[in-house]
Amino acid sequence: MTELETRPLGKSKVRVSSLGLGTVPLSGFNADVSYDEFEATILAGYAAGIRYFDCAPMYGFGKSEHYLGHALRANKLRENVVVSTKVGRVLKPASRTKKLETVYGIEWIDPLPFLDTYDYTYDGVMRAFEDSQHRLGLDYIDVLLVHDVGRAWHGDQSEFYWNQLRASGYKALDELRSTGAVSAIGLGVNETESVVGVAREFSIDCSLIAGRYTLLNHAPLEAAFDELLQRNVSVIAGGIFNSGILATGVSGPAATYDYGKVPAAVVEKVKAIESVCLRYAVSLPAAAMQFVYAHPAVATLVMGAKSAFEVDQNVKAINETIPTAFWDALTEANLLPSNAPLPTAAR
Repeated sequence: MTELETRPLGKSKVRVSSLGLGTVPLSGFNADVSYDEFEATILAGYAAGIRYFDCAPMYGFGKSEHYLGHALRANKLRENVVVSTKVGRVLKPASRTKKLETVYGIEWIDPLPFLDTYDYTYDGVMRAFEDSQHRLGLDYIDVLLVHDVGRAWHGDQSEFYWNQLRASGYKALDELRSTGAVSAIGLGVNETESVVGVAREFSIDCSLIAGRYTLLNHAPLEAAFDELLQRNVSVIAGGIFNSGILATGVSGPAATYDYGKVPAAVVEKVKAIESVCLRYAVSLPAAAMQFVYAHPAVATLVMGAKSAFEVDQNVKAINETIPTAFWDALTEANLLPSNAPLPTAAR
């Protein structure tokens, strides 16, 4: 069993391993995954030292929670791990619910017979939390994240849902945390601005932010991550491969950038990064992972995987030896900003 570093989530008592395992790829995202495959991947993660597992009602419309909860119970792992799930969506029977049109247009393969509806009110948060407890089969949930609140997901409807959260959703979150039903609360989003905005008006412990801080995206360095550090709000970093391009490189047969076609400018930048990787014998995934984890605001990296092999690759990447000269070369080539926190020594 591998020992992975742990860090606290903000002001809470929750500590998470440097790697977390996200269940999106295990829930029918571009692949049909059986329960046996799901369980084997969870067990491989646990054997590799991963102690943080993330799921959500949206993932497979309940499948990720059903499968994860059963795998943890059946293998008697619950007391040794941290589990996060999300609120903001309530699942309803697919036969009587209109399908949402979403910005990413995800089509789950073989999902459970439900569809998601948005609800950030007090009642919606409480119902979503209790439904998640039932699907997971757990009497408490360590980390509860408000899912996809903000303009990046809701566009022109974002203010409507913000108002729901402000009017009564915060109250529900505060009650769940203060009564010990959950230990840490935060957001699960694809943008940084909403996290800063919430942190200014309500006390959160953490946020899962997908794809906004990577080898290719450095905008949070301008001010956002500094403010989150000052407020003791930990970042759970997701999407650090920008949906694929930083895992496969430009020659990958299915390389994507933020779930779409890779822009020409991104292709050129990744080629330049790969050139430096080749010079220093560093793998691109290792560089992508270790760069993000080096930021002091980041508590853990949530990495999706759909097999034991992919789990093993992620663990090897976070532990790969990278010389400090490699980071210096990226900075000198203007591929990283000069104010980016970097790993301080070769591993």
